[in-house]
Amino acid sequence: MTALPERFSLVGKCAVVTGASRGLGVTLCEVLSQAGADIVAVARDESLLTETQAIVTKNGRRCLPIAADLLDAAAADRVKERIQSEVGSPTILVNNAGMTIPKLLVDQTVEEWDAILNLNLRAPWLMARALAPGMMAAGGGKIINISSMTSSVALTEHGAYLASKAGLNGLTKVMTAEWGPHNIQANAVCPTIVWTPMGERVWSEGDKLKRFVEKIPAGRVATPEEVVDLVLYLASPASGMVNGQEIFVDGGYTAL
Repeated sequence: MTALPERFSLVGKCAVVTGASRGLGVTLCEVLSQAGADIVAVARDESLLTETQAIVTKNGRRCLPIAADLLDAAAADRVKERIQSEVGSPTILVNNAGMTIPKLLVDQTVEEWDAILNLNLRAPWLMARALAPGMMAAGGGKIINISSMTSSVALTEHGAYLASKAGLNGLTKVMTAEWGPHNIQANAVCPTIVWTPMGERVWSEGDKLKRFVEKIPAGRVATPEEVVDLVLYLASPASGMVNGQEIFVDGGYTAL
C-alpha cells in the first residue's frame, strides 16, 4: 500500500486554477500548492493575481499567473499556448471561474444570461478541451469542475446560474465517458453557499441568508477550506476510482 501522505501528495504536479484571483480561487491555489503542486493561476485581474502568486511562492512552489477573460471563447487556446510554452502539460485542471447575476427569470436580460452560461459552462468545456489532449499524452489527469448545489435545487433569482451548473454536471459526465479510458477523472463539486466575497455579495441582503441557513441541517454555510479540501482529494492519487460524480458539500440540504 502506498503511504498515506503520498496518496494525497501533489508533488511533481502542475494544477491550472481558473478564477484564481479572488475568493475560493485563492484558497484553491494556496491549498494545492501546500500539497506540492505548481500552480497556473488564471483570472481577469492581473494585479490581483500577483497576490495569489505571492501565496503560492511562499509555499515553495512555482506560480505562473495568466491574465485572461474566459468570457472570450478564444481565451482558452491562448492560455493553453502560454502554459505549453512556459510549463508543459499540466495534469490537473480546476474550473473554478464563475459568476451570477441574481434576477427573476422575467427580469434577466439575454446579455446577462449569455454571460453566465458562457463563463460557468462554456469556459470549463473550452479549458478542458484545450488541456485534455496533454493529459492523455501524459497518461492521465484530473478535472475538477466547481459546480453548485443549485445544479439540482431550484432557487428563485438563480435561473441562469442553475442552468449553467446543471449543464456543467452533465458535461462532467460526458468528460468521464470520453476521457475516462485515458485515465482522466472528471468530477463536479457542488457546494452550498460558500462564504467568499461573491457569496457575501449575493446573500447579505436583509434576512435572505438567515432564511436559507434555516433549511441546512448543519445550520451554517460552507467555508472555502471545506470545499477546497475535497478538491485536494479529487486532485490527488487517492481518488483514482472516483469519476463522473456530483459531490455535494451542502451541510445536508439536498438530503431533505
